[in-house]
Amino acid sequence: MPTRNIAPLPDVGEEPPFTPLTADQARRLREEQPQVSPWWVVVGQVGMGLVTALAAWALTGRQNVALSAGYGALVAAVPTAIFARGLGSRMGPATATGAVARVFVWEMVKIALSIVMLVMAPRWVAALSWPALLVGLVLAVKVYWVALVVSSRRRRPERETKSRET
Repeated sequence: MPTRNIAPLPDVGEEPPFTPLTADQARRLREEQPQVSPWWVVVGQVGMGLVTALAAWALTGRQNVALSAGYGALVAAVPTAIFARGLGSRMGPATATGAVARVFVWEMVKIALSIVMLVMAPRWVAALSWPALLVGLVLAVKVYWVALVVSSRRRRPERETKSRET
C-alpha cells in the first residue's frame, strides 16, 4: 500500500491586531461609500410598475393586461416597502446577532407577503393575465440591480479622481 505525503500547514503566525477606525476615518469611509436608501428602490419599483403597465396597455389595448402588469410590480414593491420599514425600526437588541435576526425575520415576512399577494391575485385583479403579472414582477425585481449599478457609478468617479491626485 503506497503511503501519502501530506504537506505541512503553512506557518501563519499571529494575525495582525484589529484597530478600530477613528471618527475621522469612519466619516471619510461613509463619504466615499454612500448607501443607497431602500426607499429609492421602492420608488423605482413603483415607477417601473407604472411604466410597465402603461407599456402593456399601449401594446395590447387591454386594461386587464395593464392592471396585471402593474399588480405584478406591486407584488415586488409592497413587500419591499414593508421590509425597508421593518429594518428601519430600532426594535430589538443593537447587537450583530440581533441585526442578523431582524434581517432574517423581515425577509421571511417579505417572502410570505409576496406569496399571499400572488395567491390572491386572481381575486383582486379582474381577468388576470399571468404573463403580464410575471413581466411586471420580474421588471420590478430587476430595479435592485439598477440601484446597485447607479450606486457603484456614483462611487467610481470619486475613486478615479483620488487616484489621479496621488
